[in-house]
Amino acid sequence: SIQRILKYPPTRTLSGEEKQLLWKFRFSLVSDKRALTKFLRCVEWSDIQEAKQALDLMSKWEAIDVCDALELLSPVFESEEVRAYAVSVLERADDEELQCYLLQLVHALRFERSDKSQLSHFLVQRSLRNIELASFLRWYVAVELHDPVYARRFYSTYENLEESVLKMGPGTNAEEDGFKLWQSLVRQTELTAQLCSIMRDVKNVKGGTQKKIDKLRHLLSGLLSELTYFDEPIRSPLAPRILITGIIASESSIFKSALHPLRLAFQTASGGTCKVIFKKGDDLRQDQLVIQMVTLMDRLLKLENLDLHLTPYRVLATGHDEGMLEFIPSKSLAQILSEHRSITSYLQKHHPDEDGPFGITGSCLETFIKSCAGYSVITYILGIGDRHLDNLLLQDDGRIFHVDFGFILGRDPKPFPPPMKLCKEMVEAMGGAESQYYTRFKSYCCEAYNILRKSSNLILNLFHLMAGSNIPDVASDPEKGILKLQEKFRLELDDEESIQFFQDLINESVSALFPQMVETIHRWAQYWR
Repeated sequence: SIQRILKYPPTRTLSGEEKQLLWKFRFSLVSDKRALTKFLRCVEWSDIQEAKQALDLMSKWEAIDVCDALELLSPVFESEEVRAYAVSVLERADDEELQCYLLQLVHALRFERSDKSQLSHFLVQRSLRNIELASFLRWYVAVELHDPVYARRFYSTYENLEESVLKMGPGTNAEEDGFKLWQSLVRQTELTAQLCSIMRDVKNVKGGTQKKIDKLRHLLSGLLSELTYFDEPIRSPLAPRILITGIIASESSIFKSALHPLRLAFQTASGGTCKVIFKKGDDLRQDQLVIQMVTLMDRLLKLENLDLHLTPYRVLATGHDEGMLEFIPSKSLAQILSEHRSITSYLQKHHPDEDGPFGITGSCLETFIKSCAGYSVITYILGIGDRHLDNLLLQDDGRIFHVDFGFILGRDPKPFPPPMKLCKEMVEAMGGAESQYYTRFKSYCCEAYNILRKSSNLILNLFHLMAGSNIPDVASDPEKGILKLQEKFRLELDDEESIQFFQDLINESVSALFPQMVETIHRWAQYWR
């Protein structure tokens, strides 16, 4: 019975009998690191004696994994000692892993008992050793300063970060003293404020997109020419290790869409360029969360030696309705199909090989198949909705990727969304549902699904830490959202069964796309029209 309880996902509430069982055998569980989070859920914290016993035992327990420490920071655990213990475990994570969880750890500040918590202190201290952590921590906290309930808490962390950075002497971080370092971060905010005012000016220009582009370039070469050459380099908000020195007016443009986002090319201090999109009028916090999950899942797959050629482009919300995205040169499937009639002929044009499959180089087709598999699994798990040929993008090396995540965790503006977001043109580019390449696609899907299922606790814990956030599809009903996510992992199945389950899922979704394969036109078939 105990072994069964220890396998429960972190979302599951323990019954009275289960709690009694774990409490009764608590001393024999001390050497099992997986048991601590479950044991702490059994404690009656209002009983002072019992709480004291539990904390004594906690200090003797086998050290838990970072993933379980994240569970102890969820709103379920109120004890300050338990939360401080969780933070002490997080200290073992390296910077790269910490950055994977930073967004959630900032949101977990809401569940702390005080403004000056161990968690807040830990985040600031780690940021002093790593400029990327410092820059992202500053932004994640700054965006929450308008939170109706927790503004003061976030402000307290912001202040602590500012004071700690300013106290740093020269040489502690990249030869800069604290004052210069803080300035290089604060000027990111000044830059985004200037970009917002440019957008206002450009929006008011009567006429088409070209008129607006002319106005943008006119502003950059005239009134706002200081933006083409900064007095001091600014750290790129998206990639803080990169120093940007100015906007290249001739390479900057505006997208044709309702909000007229800017496409900017920045000169970098090392002589390169970096291209970003700046949007105003869109809340990018949900996109930021999804891309952070794609980044994490990419890391988890690569740790198991499975590289599915994903494109976790960088996204940073710099306010409630503004933010920056990394620009990835690519075309939407809608555009490719209108210009080339099929994905295959587009790939043939970029990577021709007479002897290769369908006249394409083997490596390009493999990249395409792998990226299709990766995104099919990830969009299924995260319940990404509102997919159409305009928000599926293809790079000319064959990598496919998704953008625009206004609907997640199963929400979709269209009726009867299929569980797998695979369109007919993707299957056709693999040679159809009977080809060996399509079979290979399915096997990559199943392999990726099983790898990610192994990390289901980590993914569920991270989503639980977002429960208090203002992200639309999470905030509307956090409990329901997390349960929907948990269902996608089918934790009751073993690896063999889950492969069968996922294969069936793909087959059902694909047969709906090809009406000749089924007697009646399936309701899913309408989705891509």
